[in-house]
Amino acid sequence: MSSTLPKAFDMQGLRVLITGAAGGIGSETAKLCSQLGATTVLTDVASSLERMAMQASALPGIEAVEPLDIADRRAVETLVASHAPFDALIDTAAICPFDEDWMQPEWDDKFHRVMKVNVLGPINLVRAVMPGMIKRKQGSIALCGSIAGWMGGLLAAPHYAASKGSVHALVRWFAQRATPHHVRVNAVAPGPIATGMTDGQPYNKDNYPMKRMGDPQEIANALVFLSSPAASFIAGSVMDVNGGVLMR
Repeated sequence: MSSTLPKAFDMQGLRVLITGAAGGIGSETAKLCSQLGATTVLTDVASSLERMAMQASALPGIEAVEPLDIADRRAVETLVASHAPFDALIDTAAICPFDEDWMQPEWDDKFHRVMKVNVLGPINLVRAVMPGMIKRKQGSIALCGSIAGWMGGLLAAPHYAASKGSVHALVRWFAQRATPHHVRVNAVAPGPIATGMTDGQPYNKDNYPMKRMGDPQEIANALVFLSSPAASFIAGSVMDVNGGVLMR
């Protein structure tokens, strides 16, 4: 397929690390990268390893399928060292607990867990891959923010909103340091997307301009675009992909 694409969208020869690859957005991102000719290393938490391996078995260009807790700095650094170099990092791993009472004392522990995965996780990943990209004077990093990071979300609890607002800020912080070395750092900010994370939650599609939730592939399209040569002049941006739920 990649041979028929315009060169700017062709990922032939690029090595891509994808986290959260067993989930809806991560799985679709892995499929699209493979279709566009990339060589990929797919990771997710150990409990999702079997499902991720089954999904990956039908895809070309999969170099490895690995368990990874992105909140574990040493584990991230070990994995990156084992499979480097990478031309692109696409981080879709995150957790989003719902229906929690933030006034309860035990909620604080949940807050710290969400921040550890959703904020420290991307920091661990970027500090493991970005130095090599800077040294080679090329690379792209695409993180996953959220509409919740802009306006508090639709149903999201405060720890998730805080974590995604942090991701948006980190994109700018990372980009300030990476862009002068021809390494691009960007993110997408999805609106409500039909994934396992949102399954069973009371999202009201009638309230949204398009009268539907987004499809994981629609977020994957944006993440892969930001990671491709087609986005060669985009840096420090958080791309809204929300079906018009929030227009800034």
